[in-house]
Amino acid sequence: MADTTRQNVVFILTDDQGPWAAGCCGNQEIRTPNIDRLAAAGVRFENFFCASPVCSPARASLMTGRIPSQHGVHDWIRHRNMPPNAARYVEGFTCYTDVLAEAGYTCGLSGKWHLGDSAAPQHGFTSWLTIPYGGSQYNDAEVVRADGSVEVAPGYLSDVFTDEALRFIREHAEETFYLSVHYNAPHSPWEGHPPEIVGSYDGCPFKSCPQEAAHPGARPWMRRHLGDRESLKGYFAAVTAMDLGVGRILDELESLGLRRSTLVVFTSDNGYSCGHHGFWGKGNGTLPLNMYENSIKVPFIVSQPGRVPEGRVTPAMMSQYDFMPTLLDYVGLPPLRDEALPGASFLPVWLGERDEARHEVVVYDEYGPVRMIRTPEWKYVHRYPYGPHELFDLVNDPDERRNLAGEQSRRALVGEMRARLARWFQRYVVPQMDGLRTGCTGVGQADRIDDEHPAEDACPDEPMYTTS
Repeated sequence: MADTTRQNVVFILTDDQGPWAAGCCGNQEIRTPNIDRLAAAGVRFENFFCASPVCSPARASLMTGRIPSQHGVHDWIRHRNMPPNAARYVEGFTCYTDVLAEAGYTCGLSGKWHLGDSAAPQHGFTSWLTIPYGGSQYNDAEVVRADGSVEVAPGYLSDVFTDEALRFIREHAEETFYLSVHYNAPHSPWEGHPPEIVGSYDGCPFKSCPQEAAHPGARPWMRRHLGDRESLKGYFAAVTAMDLGVGRILDELESLGLRRSTLVVFTSDNGYSCGHHGFWGKGNGTLPLNMYENSIKVPFIVSQPGRVPEGRVTPAMMSQYDFMPTLLDYVGLPPLRDEALPGASFLPVWLGERDEARHEVVVYDEYGPVRMIRTPEWKYVHRYPYGPHELFDLVNDPDERRNLAGEQSRRALVGEMRARLARWFQRYVVPQMDGLRTGCTGVGQADRIDDEHPAEDACPDEPMYTTS
């Protein structure tokens, strides 16, 4: 009989998966039977938000429970990922894996890290298989092991990560374990995916990804994907191929009798648009940087049969900075006693006891000098110092087509939301880490923010024709 008193955790994190990119999220074109199976066996959040709409800061916020202007990761990390000049970008902060490891969990990583120093296990991880940088080719890719060695892993990368995850589960099945499975799918490149899966989308009309007229701020190097069916097929195929890995992990947990003793979480680092609003990308898919719903929202599912209710969909608004306190609460560990942490435990929502964990839920986001406040009805985006600013009525304009920030009738609301936004960030921002001091334009973070590398120099404004 399975041990149902243990709370193992399998945390599946994808890369650049839009909130629309799964069947259980209402998309009838993309095939994700195993993500859908997980949602049917758990609670799915319709409104789960990343703390910043780009990979490295979002991942740092998940791990630390802090916002970018507290941990200092403000853009995707493009330098100092590997020796000899590797830097650890969340060094000095407590991650939830540190807490789990101290409590006796065996912690493993299979997949993308992208928080610096990919050659060395950190923050409680003892098992470690990652990629050197933030992106990778999908076939015969380079991987890094716990001893720092770099080798070519034969085969398709999503399968490589799944195989390593299965090995870890089997090896530690008699222990209490935490496993991060960080797929790089469906991150670009949208080529090199299993040809039979790519071909299966030949006849897809892609109505879920309207190829709109180019956004005026669309990044030049991403415009070529607008209207390109091969890119759409590649993106969809990357998701479907990754979904097969999710199914293999669920099957393995069930075959070992671990499913009822294991919490499985599925989410993505940031959202993505594939032609929506006239661009491909996330928060840095446009300049000025954007806070569209497709950029800031991600799929989020929690499942553990016998504890988490099955087939439930909640409208609760939860952020990545809420994940750490909720997870520690779920596994019965005390919260970190740190008033600087902005998040709250959403355990009652995970357990199906109520749809909101706080009296009035407001979500905040940031990406360098761009900040957002979002209520269930309204979204206000403030771009420091000069704008343009945006106000969207999400009830009557859920697709964010009409910017009301300049309308006289909304002047009082804009003032109220701007003041509320400023108060919240003033409460939590660490001045040294303040995103308003960066020159962040979405082309990558050059260095770790510390005494030698102040925030002003972290995100230099120089051309870089790739995004991560």
